[in-house]
Amino acid sequence: MQTNEASQDSEIKHVIRSLCMMNNRFMNFMLDDNKEAAQVFLRIILGDDKIKVKNVRIQSFIQNIYGHSSQLDILAQDSKGRYFNVEVQRSDEGAPARRARFYSSILDTHFLQPGKLYEELPDTYVIFITENDVLHDNLPLYNIRRRIDENAKCFEDGSHIIYVNSQRRDDTALGKLMQDLYCTEPKNLHYHEFAERMEFLKYSKEGEEKMTDVIEEYAARKAEAAAKAVEAKMTDVIEEYAARKAEVLAKQVAKEATEKAQARNVELAKELLSEGESIERTVRLSKLSEAEVRELASKLSA
Repeated sequence: MQTNEASQDSEIKHVIRSLCMMNNRFMNFMLDDNKEAAQVFLRIILGDDKIKVKNVRIQSFIQNIYGHSSQLDILAQDSKGRYFNVEVQRSDEGAPARRARFYSSILDTHFLQPGKLYEELPDTYVIFITENDVLHDNLPLYNIRRRIDENAKCFEDGSHIIYVNSQRRDDTALGKLMQDLYCTEPKNLHYHEFAERMEFLKYSKEGEEKMTDVIEEYAARKAEAAAKAVEAKMTDVIEEYAARKAEVLAKQVAKEATEKAQARNVELAKELLSEGESIERTVRLSKLSEAEVRELASKLSA
């Protein structure tokens, strides 16, 4: 049993250490509340070394009571009040033009509060970092702005859409940033602002425990592989029985992984609440529901 657990632990470590920032969830871990790293991204992509990131958060859910809601991968705000939504898209189907348009519009509806003037609407940037050159002109960067057809002047409404082609990995600042997106080893990164977080996530126990989503995916894949291996060894006579057993095994493994992850999330939430973190931030970091976090907070204060 100990040998199997050690082998599984080793495989989990291998999975985690093979990840790069082009993996959406790993990128989220890398940039969560990491202002310095987010600042590097925005300064290089926008060509502005004066950008100062004030806050950054991941998996921001924006509710739209009149239509489709959205969950933004990364949402940052700078010292000028501008908002930046960064999305990593490995699939071409995940980065259509109308999706970028929708994300831009939902930022507008979210950040213009009732009673505010239209002039107070902040500048917004929707940035799609794509694995392939989805716009097909072999450019490293596509800055998309509204313009007036009759005189080709920009229509300055404060909205910006940018597509970044991660296939262009040359020796420019942007090219080196794209190289870092595919890098799996902290020591090989060009930008040191990423190295410390990657080192923590991949080579510390605390970092590995934070990556519960990655571990759950690993457990699900192992369960599926185990089910297939069992099924392959069965004879025709007991094939149906084996399939049922394999399904039960897969569900059991997945359930155990989920329960362990939930226990870790509860412990993390307790620790955050004990340190005085807010309900909102505890919900975001622990991935528990607001009701669960409030219940824990009530018990801790009792």
